[in-house]
Amino acid sequence: MPALSCVVPDETLVGNNGGPVGWRQTADPKKPPREWKPPKFCEGIHVSTERFCAAQAEPGNEASRHARRLLLQWGTALLLLPAQRDAMRPTSMPLLACLFAIFAGQVAVADETFLDSVAPVLARRCLSCHNDQKSGGGLSMVDPQQLIDDGYIEVADAGSSHIVELISPSNGRAEMPKDSDPLSAEEITAIRSWIDAGAVLPANFQLQPPKIADRQWWSLEPIGSDAEGELRSIVDERLDAKLAQQGLTALPPADPVTLIRRVTYDLSGLPPTPQQVDAFVTQSRDDPEQAWRDLVDRLLAAPEFGEKWGQHWLDIARYAETHGYDKDQPRNNAWPYRDYVINSFNSDKPFGQFAREQIAGDVLADETSEGIVATGFLSAGPWDLIAHVEVGEGKLDGRIAKHLDRDEMATAVFNVFQSTTIQCAQCHNHKFDPIESEDYYRVHAVFAGVDRANRVYAGLSAEQQRQKHALQQERDAITRQRDEAKKTFEQKVERRAAAIDPRLDALRQKANQSTPPPQHGFHSQIAARADVVKWVEVDLGTPQPIDRIELIACFDDFNNIGAGFGFPVRFKVDVTADATLTDQNSVTIFDRTADDFTNPEATPVNIDVGGQVVRIVRVTATKLAERRNDFILALGELRLLSPVDGTDGTDVAVGAEVNASDAIPPNARWSPRFLVDQRYHRLSLNQAEAKQWKQLREQRRAIVAAATTPEYQRQIEQWTKRLAEIEQELSVIPPGQFVYAVATEFPKQGKFLPTKGSVRAIHFLNRGDLQAPGARMLPGAPELWPGGPSRFVDREDYDEAEARVALARYVTRRDNPLIWRSIANRIWQWTFGKPLVGTPNDFGRMGMLPTHPELLDQLAARLRDDPEQSIKSIVRELVCTNAYRRASFADGFEDITRTNLTIDASNDGLWRFNRRRLTAEEFRDSVLAVSGTLRTGDRGGPSFQDFVIERPQHSPHYEYDLHDPNDPASHRRTIYRFVVRSQPQPMLTTLDCADPSISIARRDESTTALQALAQWNNRLIEAMSKRFADRLSAETTADDEAIRLACRLAWGRDANETERGPLTELLTEHGLETLCRVVLNASAMMYLD
Repeated sequence: MPALSCVVPDETLVGNNGGPVGWRQTADPKKPPREWKPPKFCEGIHVSTERFCAAQAEPGNEASRHARRLLLQWGTALLLLPAQRDAMRPTSMPLLACLFAIFAGQVAVADETFLDSVAPVLARRCLSCHNDQKSGGGLSMVDPQQLIDDGYIEVADAGSSHIVELISPSNGRAEMPKDSDPLSAEEITAIRSWIDAGAVLPANFQLQPPKIADRQWWSLEPIGSDAEGELRSIVDERLDAKLAQQGLTALPPADPVTLIRRVTYDLSGLPPTPQQVDAFVTQSRDDPEQAWRDLVDRLLAAPEFGEKWGQHWLDIARYAETHGYDKDQPRNNAWPYRDYVINSFNSDKPFGQFAREQIAGDVLADETSEGIVATGFLSAGPWDLIAHVEVGEGKLDGRIAKHLDRDEMATAVFNVFQSTTIQCAQCHNHKFDPIESEDYYRVHAVFAGVDRANRVYAGLSAEQQRQKHALQQERDAITRQRDEAKKTFEQKVERRAAAIDPRLDALRQKANQSTPPPQHGFHSQIAARADVVKWVEVDLGTPQPIDRIELIACFDDFNNIGAGFGFPVRFKVDVTADATLTDQNSVTIFDRTADDFTNPEATPVNIDVGGQVVRIVRVTATKLAERRNDFILALGELRLLSPVDGTDGTDVAVGAEVNASDAIPPNARWSPRFLVDQRYHRLSLNQAEAKQWKQLREQRRAIVAAATTPEYQRQIEQWTKRLAEIEQELSVIPPGQFVYAVATEFPKQGKFLPTKGSVRAIHFLNRGDLQAPGARMLPGAPELWPGGPSRFVDREDYDEAEARVALARYVTRRDNPLIWRSIANRIWQWTFGKPLVGTPNDFGRMGMLPTHPELLDQLAARLRDDPEQSIKSIVRELVCTNAYRRASFADGFEDITRTNLTIDASNDGLWRFNRRRLTAEEFRDSVLAVSGTLRTGDRGGPSFQDFVIERPQHSPHYEYDLHDPNDPASHRRTIYRFVVRSQPQPMLTTLDCADPSISIARRDESTTALQALAQWNNRLIEAMSKRFADRLSAETTADDEAIRLACRLAWGRDANETERGPLTELLTEHGLETLCRVVLNASAMMYLD
């Protein structure tokens, strides 16, 4: 046992808090000593050796407690300090020596008690709220000494210690921990014992958060071998055994009509036709088992299977076709990923391959079209356009957005494929599962080189792809050289203009302060290139003398442009007195098409006309202004000043007709008529300031001209010429087909720049704080199962593709128990309507336990060990089980049902089939199908839009009420719908459609009055009820035939005796269209079974 304290050179004892702390094993000689004073409780205490030793036999004795406190806090100091030692009575020294000998062993035991029994409790149960970053109640337990210093612990007296009071139950509840379960009796006893033993702490000890939870958990255990035999038989045997064990009785099989409707919806998402029902019922009379197998095989082979099961996958993949966040811009190239998912299910792609492709398919598949499209999984989630494009990584908000972007990818991979909540380890080690915070950032490093963007996946030959890639590389290299040269040149100019620029900037800031705001004006359509010619003209209606023309630029903070937004870089001004302007009848009065015009920002551009008679004035831009990787023409105001009695003139353009080559749709800010509305950018400078500004601008231009050497000018011209040639060569190469996926190469958008294959440096973030970076992290993943690799690369200059490939292989390893259990659980859920594990995205300790763990492992092993890893084969076996074909209720089994409900109300044992409501997509598709309008053959390709977009350039509004429900373009299956994040489809949302902003493992199934109102009053239901009625009128001749066909189409069966009377009465009184509306809204339509 090391010495309890030490003596510094001046023989004054100090502890590591700067004072005499006797129970510390070592002292901190760096801290200044302070004068030693005996504690108050030592005053007047004189204990003989005999009395103390006798007191030791009585632990509760008052003298014993005082002696313990005396020794443990100050006894060593009394032994070592000469000044105090000399003043003591001779009998004191033997006493203290005895005390030290007696307690030395006890201190060692107390020290071990703290490390073994107390420190783990404090770290696990207290440190998350009481640490250096988050000190609840002002207390940090990183250094446990603070518990003593702040009075929470009375050394050697647990009964008087405030911490014991806080953690001990009072009135059935302990005050601490606040938001967690109370400490166990054993944990409290350990803390009390440690305090009573003197609260001894190891030297320089600091609490550390618990590393990670142990790996002894059901989902992390190895999966055994696949049992031999038919899977359907194994499933039934294990389910039946569990039913028998629980005293449950299974319901009998459902009738053929119920079964064909059930399995048709489960495998296709559509209702069976009357002809299909009749054929199945007839075949079932002769050979029910063969009839069922034939039906299942037909449904699995049909393209509708991929459309139905693809929707399941899109729910968990966060698929949508807009970015989300504030500017919820469309993703017009997201749909290829949706088609990839549908096609993968239809082709029964091996699941391991399916998973790998969605993480690194562009690399693993040698950049084949399908492999590139598959990575749309990583980019499917929300994306903050403002933070990435307008703010950028140069600012904290931009870096936060990039961090959240990687977090979204990492979370998606581990939630979907691993059923693991890795996102919970962002700020600290996972509190429940074996995931270290470092693991979380290692996964971030996997995605450090990719971004979400449009990339070409098809439409180019191999030679065209090679040529395009070479040209793009040359363009990037020249651009870097040019930008570096310009930067050097601008630095030289700034040094020479150091005396001018501050004054010029001050005047510019004042000039930009305009009244009224100049946001209103003309805005052309957006162009992809700067050399697109656009024009806008003002027609006065009659010729008038014009003294001068005044062009006033717009102001828009889009992409931080500000004043001068959209002002043409090269342009000319033509005028004519005729009713139309042509090359033959017009005069060019201003021409800056040969060189770039300096953006005027807030300064009006005055063009002298000299009193010429004019009717039309046209501004033609031959080089457009850059907006954000695109180009526009915008003007705030075009004033035509007519001389009046020698004054400045009257603006005769106010309210005149405005025409343009093109313009964005008029809105509150932009419209052609706003070009002549007298709302424009007025200078906030007086005459003297305006003159000074002009002089300073001229001086700066002279400095720029003097700094421009012939060599620099020649180099810039050569680069500019070559860049124009490259753009011309690229323009003749077909653009190809794009998919929104992960990419390293894409055109820059404002401040959103491609990595071009390089990787961003990922650092461990203390407490998840971007402003507290730690060590550099390299790609890896949690070591969740024995033998699972946790480090992918060992060098900082790694290839991002290499890291993603490593993650894809890590996820799909044969010995990874999580992926196979995860997908097995989802297949069961998508078949039976309820998963074996109630939390499909979380197999950790905060998730639910499996109801049938052996059955789950059997499914996982069968899929894993199948050479084809066929999902269809598992589904085929499951729907052929007796369990799947059970009735959800049965006449004559009422008593059994009541008994079963008392034992297993949630039907975990599957003693009956789970009755379920149609999903939102199934309901809409069924309405279209029974009305005869569903275009089942129109598959794949760009999505249909059941809305009208307003204000598409900034923050689009998706107006569903403006869509025509009779538009045949929208009569496709709902999976092909354009999915919007910020403004979801109202009726589908009411019917519990999945939220595409997050991974939805299980949809809600609510029952509300709003659903009934939405289904009854929705414009689509109204329109399809009429189309349904038209179909019935065409296919039947009598009322009873119409009722029978309506029910068979919508419900899959005839109306029963109870239903037929009211339906007949309804048809007689309100007509066929109302009957159809009621049939579409009935429970028999909305529910299976």
